[in-house]
Amino acid sequence: MKTIDKVYINGAFVTPHGTERFDLINPSVNQKIGEVVLGDEEDTQKAIAAAKEAFKTFSKTSKEERIVYLQRLHDAVAKRQDELVNTMVEEYGGTLRFCRVAIGYTVNAFLNAIEVLNGFDFVKTVGRSKVLLEPLGVVGIITPWNSSSGFIANKLATAIAAGCTAVIKPSEMSALQTQIITECMHEAGLPAGVFNIVNGRGDVVGAEISRHPDIAKISFTGSTVVGKTIARAAVDTLKRVTLELGGKSPNIILDDADLEKAIPMAVMAAFMNSGQACIAGTRLLVPEDRLEAVKAMLKTAVEQVVTGDPKNEDTVVGPMVSRKQYERVQQYIQLGIDGGAELLTGGVGHPEGLEDGNFVKPTVFVNVTNDMRIAREEIFGPVLSVLTYQTEAEAIAIANDTDYGLQAYVSSADAERANRVAAQIVAGRVLINGLNHDPMAPFGGFKQSGLGREFGVYGLEEYVEPKSLIV
Repeated sequence: MKTIDKVYINGAFVTPHGTERFDLINPSVNQKIGEVVLGDEEDTQKAIAAAKEAFKTFSKTSKEERIVYLQRLHDAVAKRQDELVNTMVEEYGGTLRFCRVAIGYTVNAFLNAIEVLNGFDFVKTVGRSKVLLEPLGVVGIITPWNSSSGFIANKLATAIAAGCTAVIKPSEMSALQTQIITECMHEAGLPAGVFNIVNGRGDVVGAEISRHPDIAKISFTGSTVVGKTIARAAVDTLKRVTLELGGKSPNIILDDADLEKAIPMAVMAAFMNSGQACIAGTRLLVPEDRLEAVKAMLKTAVEQVVTGDPKNEDTVVGPMVSRKQYERVQQYIQLGIDGGAELLTGGVGHPEGLEDGNFVKPTVFVNVTNDMRIAREEIFGPVLSVLTYQTEAEAIAIANDTDYGLQAYVSSADAERANRVAAQIVAGRVLINGLNHDPMAPFGGFKQSGLGREFGVYGLEEYVEPKSLIV
């Protein structure tokens, strides 16, 4: 069992002022594997002060200097890639196949930032004036537990590329993963204070970051409810905010789609990261006259999904991150049953033989209508709702009838038709005939899925402020 009893401030691991201890639990067996000492407001204030001081000089660095730092960060994290994967599996319960992909994105985040930075011009001519794109200042980075290292790496890489300094509040539930990546970044040898990391609760450390006047910007990934709280606190000092929030992503299978390809892909879209993904395709829209075929294929596909020990190569669905999350998903499954949806497969309770961990039966509801809570609210677990439509226009209307707009999916044998439908969906990203990721394309949501964008040039522009020099 490991104890994390340090926070990282001004280039050093230091004993926090905070004294609260938080247990780290392996969700596969619900056994304690470690604990972390949480920082408090005073620790957060020290971290902000260090970042503010470091910004004075780091903001003046050249693109070439920042590229060197980003390359060092990549090299340091890459060396411990396997350790990060194994720790993520144990502490978070992510499946081995998912964690390998997630940590691969973590390592590549720094290289992606280098690619963006190489082609980014911080001085532009607009009209007859010169426009300087200047780093905003100290960035508060607040990250969730469902891919902790990846969020830290991507957000910090973008901040560094822009010339900003950072104070990071990761999820306290990810402290073992955070410790490793912090050690990696320390090894990279950035100037003291450029990044600072304080483990702590959202209502303590996160709240201090959100209201502190020396934080110029907040980049947050998490729930819509918490995102609104952060935005309210940030407005008093007019902080810039990037909020990547919840989703209820529609997956439209058009009537000409090949179901043999589309259905397995729909299952993977819904159950990615054990369903604990804001981009999960949890609303499957299918033609009414193909429902029976879809039901048969879905039942077969889902019952072949391996649920269990996340360390196994073939596991697709691991445990929920915590007992609390397990109970939340159970409540939604019961809501679906009580609300009149037809349970095609899965249901309440643990899968047989997995009673010790936070395992949920991969669940599919059919005959769902878009006014049901299971179709409108983010469940964050392996629960798929199947809705039907009669016309293409109706499918688009149902897809857009949501408070969210983060990601969507479209499957069709006709690429032109798929693109035409995708263009009408109100979402930040629409994936067409595949489950692909482009780290250069902007990522973020419409409506209550958030504000601002991450990744690529659009992501970097969120960390700079234009200044016009008019002669």
